[in-house]
Amino acid sequence: MKKVSASVTKTAFSCPHCGAYTTQFWYAISPHSVPRDDKLPSIWTTEKVNRLKENTPEGVTDEQIKAIEKLSFGEIEFHERDDPRYCKYDINNLHLSKCYSCQKHTIWVHEKIVYPSEKIDIEPNSDLSDDIKRDFSEAREIISSSPRGASALLRLCIQKLCIELGEKGKDLNTDIANLVKKGLNVTIQKSLDIVRVIGNESVHPGIMDMRDDRDTAIKLFELVNIIAEQLISQPRRVKEIYESLPDSKKQSIENRDK
Repeated sequence: MKKVSASVTKTAFSCPHCGAYTTQFWYAISPHSVPRDDKLPSIWTTEKVNRLKENTPEGVTDEQIKAIEKLSFGEIEFHERDDPRYCKYDINNLHLSKCYSCQKHTIWVHEKIVYPSEKIDIEPNSDLSDDIKRDFSEAREIISSSPRGASALLRLCIQKLCIELGEKGKDLNTDIANLVKKGLNVTIQKSLDIVRVIGNESVHPGIMDMRDDRDTAIKLFELVNIIAEQLISQPRRVKEIYESLPDSKKQSIENRDK
């Protein structure tokens, strides 16, 4: 299934609820005051739902009770009012999107998802060191609440990768130049340059860039894994295959290389 990161700039992306890549419908949100008799928001709890089931008023259907039960679980319901009221207020920077596939709703504040809670579906490369995996996993947990913080952690991951490859890790441009001299694959050179450029070239690893957004963080997650795959995983697999060759064949190769 195609995976497309959710964004306020798109009308189709992978749903944060069901994961399907499909059309997303956007809605503006306009509030009205809580009726004076109620004073407080109407919240359905498990106890209220159980009482409703025990004493169901005439005319209330099973489908309606199931819908109310979902509200008690914290799900969002969206329906047209029978008596539309004039809305006195507008809310800026609060948005609602609805998935065509599962019909569930996502709530956004500015460009961040606040519902449902999100943990990005990108696992760290298994060959990364435990230290880098910890930073990577932390970035996954905070991308919705702080995409800038996630981006800073991912740049730190790449800095640590460079150090593990024998570089100083202080200046990415210098590290790239040194790795190129050692025969760095052109694809990985481009990947590292992408990281450098989308960091505005002046942003140091672990430092937040005010311009970083969610899409930048997504790119950095992917780049960390691409770099690790090319520089760690593939060489490891080639070494394992080479070591599995008969000793006589390996000796013959070594003699040839001499």
